[in-house]
Amino acid sequence: MDRIKHFCCYIFLFLALTFSARAQQQALVFQSDFGLKDAAVAEMKGVAFAVSPNLKMFDITHEIPAYNIWEGAYRLYQAAPYWPTGTVFVSIVDPGVGSERKSVVLKTKSGHYFVTPDNGTLTLVAELLGIQEVRQIDETHNRLKDSGKSYTFHGRDVYAYTGARLAAGVITFEQTGPVLPEQVVRLDYQKPVFADREVRGNIPVLDIQYGNVWTNVDQATFQKLGAASGGKLVVTIRHGQQTVVTETVVLGNTFSDVPVGRPIAYFNSLLNFSLGINQGSFSDHYKVYSGADWSIAIKKAQ
Repeated sequence: MDRIKHFCCYIFLFLALTFSARAQQQALVFQSDFGLKDAAVAEMKGVAFAVSPNLKMFDITHEIPAYNIWEGAYRLYQAAPYWPTGTVFVSIVDPGVGSERKSVVLKTKSGHYFVTPDNGTLTLVAELLGIQEVRQIDETHNRLKDSGKSYTFHGRDVYAYTGARLAAGVITFEQTGPVLPEQVVRLDYQKPVFADREVRGNIPVLDIQYGNVWTNVDQATFQKLGAASGGKLVVTIRHGQQTVVTETVVLGNTFSDVPVGRPIAYFNSLLNFSLGINQGSFSDHYKVYSGADWSIAIKKAQ
């Protein structure tokens, strides 16, 4: 009878530990500028799978334009708020790989984790979700075994490995490395403001499939302009200090509010001010693109 009791206790303990380990695992979400033409993404996921075959892995995108830190920052900002507390994001857009830029893990006030080079990628999520704590990855403990001679694939050797260990509960956030000041490298851009009877903002990203131009101007800021649906607006778009286009557009709710081929201003699915052409590409037609150095000014037409 004692043997049976001991055996049952061992089974119970084993199951309890197993379910406990699984329960503390978090989603692991990747993004990069690697594309899917080669094995780079598969290598990262292979490293993560080796850490724990029970990890649930997902992707934001691996089609960030090469070296485009700003777009990597925006896609994190776009996706992260919809993931549950505890989610671990591994983001690799790293033109300075192997240089002196820091490898960090950011814990936001929302309870999300971001494993990435500190090169501006964290600009927007730090603002949106708040900085709880920043730690520098200690590569003496958090680096793939026998990868020390590899200098150009930290996405696999450092970030995927550390992110997987954190998501799987193999290490705690405190074990990722030493604490840094509560700040991250930030990219400079035009924040949405209302001044001098016009609204100003940034063009962070394009709606790539259709060529629509998305801005960071939210409805609350735009409403200070006092413009109503159906009214006309004058929009001026600049790249750096150069004016690219000045155009008068109608403010509508849907693309069909204007004839085919005509431009329209509207609010996108994020409820931010946007520009499009009914069944056309605003970006292609006006040669307007996106990034930290693209800005827009909006005012009511006279």
